[in-house]
Amino acid sequence: MKTILPLELFPIEDDGFHLKTTIGINGKAANVIIDTGASRSVFDEVSIVDFLGHNEFEEQDRLSSGIGTTTMASKKVVIDVLEVGTIQLKKYEATILDLGHVNASYEKLDLEPMDGILGGDILTDYNAVIDYAKKELVLTS
Repeated sequence: MKTILPLELFPIEDDGFHLKTTIGINGKAANVIIDTGASRSVFDEVSIVDFLGHNEFEEQDRLSSGIGTTTMASKKVVIDVLEVGTIQLKKYEATILDLGHVNASYEKLDLEPMDGILGGDILTDYNAVIDYAKKELVLTS
């Protein structure tokens, strides 16, 4: 089964860009960056509360690295339903990070905040193909 998500390319400063799409978290639309270099999908610890209705996260023993920092503490939570196009991931074990520094950078550029990052776990599991000409993310299950 194939699912296609529209992508938005938006400029970051003068010499680069990021890819954005919208997914569903428990039935609500969430803005996410597509990051092929991220090993896992992660969600912002502030905005995830709106999708879950609580802020009860489990601390993880390991530190996460990347996304513009050296290391940071991570937490985990179970998302009842994560919708990526027509793909529904039930009881998805999500990693939660403080993405405040990412959103602060976006705010300085007059860009809307991101709720998370769609990373390698989902992109790999669903054989992601980014079609830049059509501005689409194609996933196959």
